[in-house]
Amino acid sequence: MLNIILIILSGVVVGYFVRKIPQVKYVGTIISLIIILLLFFLGVSVGANEQVVNNFSSIGLDALIITLGGTVGTILCAWWVYVRFFNRKGKNR
Repeated sequence: MLNIILIILSGVVVGYFVRKIPQVKYVGTIISLIIILLLFFLGVSVGANEQVVNNFSSIGLDALIITLGGTVGTILCAWWVYVRFFNRKGKNR
């Protein structure tokens, strides 16, 4: 766990020093593409797992409930953060 925290902190430090380089603005796009590829390969591995595919009907409802709960919770949390910290209509700060 300490290794992960140190890697994240080192990325923050490097990002701080290279933020003036014009090519750094493409990092968000590259990260999005990598996440899309990771999700695709996760789907491939789930589809290739016979045990998951054979029991899909029994785990499907549980997975749907967990997915919907996580999605709704994420949307509500993101909305609260936006309203609380980023919505500046009519506010003079």
